[in-house]
Amino acid sequence: MPTVSAHVAVTLAAHVDHVFGVMGNGNAYFLDALTRQTDALFTAVRHEAGAVVAADAFHRASGRLAAATTTYGAGFTNTLTALAEAVQAHVPLVLVVGDEPTSGPRPWDVDQIAMASAVGARTYTVGRADAAATTVIAVEHALTYRVPTVLAIPYDVATLDTGPVPETPAPRLPAPLAVRGAFADGVVRDIAAALANARRPLLLAGRGAWVAGAGEALGAVADATGALTVTTALGRGIFPRREFDLGVAGGFGTEGAMALVREADVAVVVGASLNQFTMRFGELFAPGCRVFQVDVAPAATHPHVGGYVRGDACVVAESILKELSDVVPSGWRESVDLSTARRHEPGDGTAADGRLDPRSAAARLAELLPENRVVVSDGGHFLGWSNMYWPVSSPDRMVMVGTAFQAIGLGFPSVMGAALARPEATVVLTTGDGGGLMALSDLESAVRVAAGRGIAVVWNDGAYSAEMHLYGRKGLAQEPMLIPDVDFAGVATALGAQGVAVRTVEDLDVLREWSTRPADERPFLLLDLRVSGTVVAPFWEEISRASG
Repeated sequence: MPTVSAHVAVTLAAHVDHVFGVMGNGNAYFLDALTRQTDALFTAVRHEAGAVVAADAFHRASGRLAAATTTYGAGFTNTLTALAEAVQAHVPLVLVVGDEPTSGPRPWDVDQIAMASAVGARTYTVGRADAAATTVIAVEHALTYRVPTVLAIPYDVATLDTGPVPETPAPRLPAPLAVRGAFADGVVRDIAAALANARRPLLLAGRGAWVAGAGEALGAVADATGALTVTTALGRGIFPRREFDLGVAGGFGTEGAMALVREADVAVVVGASLNQFTMRFGELFAPGCRVFQVDVAPAATHPHVGGYVRGDACVVAESILKELSDVVPSGWRESVDLSTARRHEPGDGTAADGRLDPRSAAARLAELLPENRVVVSDGGHFLGWSNMYWPVSSPDRMVMVGTAFQAIGLGFPSVMGAALARPEATVVLTTGDGGGLMALSDLESAVRVAAGRGIAVVWNDGAYSAEMHLYGRKGLAQEPMLIPDVDFAGVATALGAQGVAVRTVEDLDVLREWSTRPADERPFLLLDLRVSGTVVAPFWEEISRASG
């Protein structure tokens, strides 16, 4: 019978091929139709937040739209943190949920539309006569505005017979935002002239530049002007010439690299919001540096910006390139020792408290991890180690779900989305013990979905270290910041993974043995790193200084 739920499932499956979720009363008929009547792949998760996280990570790793689904009420409210993260990170996805009946709320119903709106997500509610068309509108909204969209199926509508699924038009998406007007054209010429005359030109690119496909054009601008390049954490790997790239700007960068950024006399920032972390709390550029920005925001996003162009990153980069004919490169990038500037602190092997030095572990893992990898990251103090020591080949191979909303506990479900988005790659999760415990319900999901090519690295130091290194230093009570020793390796083994407690750098050699085995003989590997909490990541030192 062609029900409303079937109309939603069949229409949605024309635009997405992966759906993540937890089945319940509100979405049971939708999932039945999805499974029986479409070719879309459904992957079960164990917590509703994980459904949204997996769809989010799928998009970040592939650029393709995915969907999540939960029941109404508690199922929906469990998604709110992950939904807020996707809103703030500008990640399009569709969340299909059950909702209260059209006759009015039951005692256990809540105002889901208001809750979604509170975190920035718009809700579209399907009816008997418009289920397919409303589904297309929800997809179009998600892709046009780059936000998650909620698609609600009222409980008493889900099983109504509504006739054959109609043909619906494909979503109409806006064209790239072009440079418009004499003022914008003038700023483009100013940028080109400033780069052409700069002695030490610098290009900084973020995730927005990657989404716009601006990497090749920006690389050509860098070659034409002799500029050094640097990226945000979410833009790493976008520039083609790695030999002239300084890595990540801000606290994830090395002191040598950031010293070179301070020497720049002209900096052009493309597709990056210049948040406080990238800007090192205002200290990234020297006072005399001329800073230009290219973005799709209505206006410049940092007071240090002296010239702003609103437009698609690729369109503007190509416009700048056209203005750079017959320019003599500055020669700056050939005159500096970048290998020394990019070198990270190797660590001491074992810290003063006898536990593993996280810097040494991160450096050794950089040597052992498969080159063809996607790194997915939870939030926390440990971010400093993976982000500083583990390079990736392109921005879609570093998935940081939680960073925009400053959330932790979204790591394990990220593995599923990335693994299904990039079936040819090894997925490497980096998470802390606090966030790892928060997301533990979907460790089983990661073990199930990413067996043979999934690795989890748990930085286990027995504390919420971000708080310990900030508020503990200020004399606040430390007991709430501590976590009793947890045997993540044992838990992982019980769930079918290969769990390994890592207490020395040499213990990491298990990864070499794991990598040599055939994929169908490798279980999911969890490395339980018993690291010292006394070693503070440089980016967190910056945050501590800025917070007073």
